Amino acid sequence: MNNTPDNQKLSLRAPSARVTAALAAAMLAIGVAVGAAIGPAPSPSQADPSLPVLLQTLARSAAARAAQSASAAAAPPAVSTEATPRRKRRHRIKHSSEQEAASATATTPATETGPETRTPTSTTPTPKSMPKASTLAPVTHVWLIELSGTSFEQASAKATAAPYIDTQAVPAGTLLSGWSGLDGGAFANEAALLAGGGPQLVDTIVQPPCPEGAAGASCAPETPGALTAADEFLKATVPTIASSAAFRENGLIVVTFASVANATATGLPAGAATATLTAQPPAGVLLISPFAAVGAHPSTAFAPASPKQSVEKLLRR
Repeated sequence: MNNTPDNQKLSLRAPSARVTAALAAAMLAIGVAVGAAIGPAPSPSQADPSLPVLLQTLARSAAARAAQSASAAAAPPAVSTEATPRRKRRHRIKHSSEQEAASATATTPATETGPETRTPTSTTPTPKSMPKASTLAPVTHVWLIELSGTSFEQASAKATAAPYIDTQAVPAGTLLSGWSGLDGGAFANEAALLAGGGPQLVDTIVQPPCPEGAAGASCAPETPGALTAADEFLKATVPTIASSAAFRENGLIVVTFASVANATATGLPAGAATATLTAQPPAGVLLISPFAAVGAHPSTAFAPASPKQSVEKLLRR
């Protein structure tokens, strides 16, 4: 049984480094002496004399790395503290780039999106800038018929005296009640002049004047007989003209009323006759043609300054 007190056990200490080194050196010397006594000395060592210093340096470096590793293991990781701000900055940069791109798209004009989306400027004239195609009918042959009497209005008021005018002639064409005899004559000439090709012809057909004296009592002006004579003359003339090929292809009949007189009444040589077209009162003008409306009664006024305008409005289908 060991009776050594506890305080004495605690007082025992390990030898110091100096004592340990001295003991090691003594042991080494003893070993060398013993070896020399036993056999020949070993060959000289080829080791570098600086090896102890190198070993000490390596030992210190290893100790420093071990201390650094222990310190890094004990400290909190620094990566987590940097990840969030870095991600936030990246998000802010991306959001800013998207805003700049959207702003640039909104402010860029549509015409500057590139050659693919640009609409080339066309030099082809648009329908508004193109010249209007002519609507003139190809009328080259016109027959101007001048009846003895006053107006179509009077013929309509006395339909029994002029049945052909009232029931056949007027329904077959376009009646312009407000036009005068002069308007009818100008329209006939203008229609022929505006024809694109020839021959451009105007035939004026005048109803023969009523005989003088007792022979002409039945057709005296301002009587029902005068209107009947005009009706019968028109009935014989229009069908003859309408049956011709010239009328069917490019013809126009213009009918109006005039003051027809014989030569003796005007002092002209015997056998001569006159037909006077007046501006007032309006005698009315009837247009019969393949290019005129049938049974129409338009309120179109004649344009003396531009007869072509009247022709375009009335002669087209």
